[in-house]
Amino acid sequence: MQSLYEILMLILGVARFFIIVHFVMSWLISFNVLNVRQQLVGQIWYGLNRLLDPIYDPIRRILPNMGGIDLAPLVALIGIYAIEIILRNNIALFV
Repeated sequence: MQSLYEILMLILGVARFFIIVHFVMSWLISFNVLNVRQQLVGQIWYGLNRLLDPIYDPIRRILPNMGGIDLAPLVALIGIYAIEIILRNNIALFV
């Protein structure tokens, strides 16, 4: 069961990494540092969008419209950290 705990923590860590990369890329694209017309940047950007939209869409439906500010990545990160805290506090169940 310890391995299940470690696998869950690994999946949460990977999800956190993808959300942070998506957040940073969105700012770099907004300030024209990156251009989505470049093939590699476009593939990474659209791939991250397809990967993270199923996570962001339910959060976006719940959050009020903030006038162009997307708080879905922040809420998703807080949710991931909350799940990690719950898993760490209940590690005795996995041993």
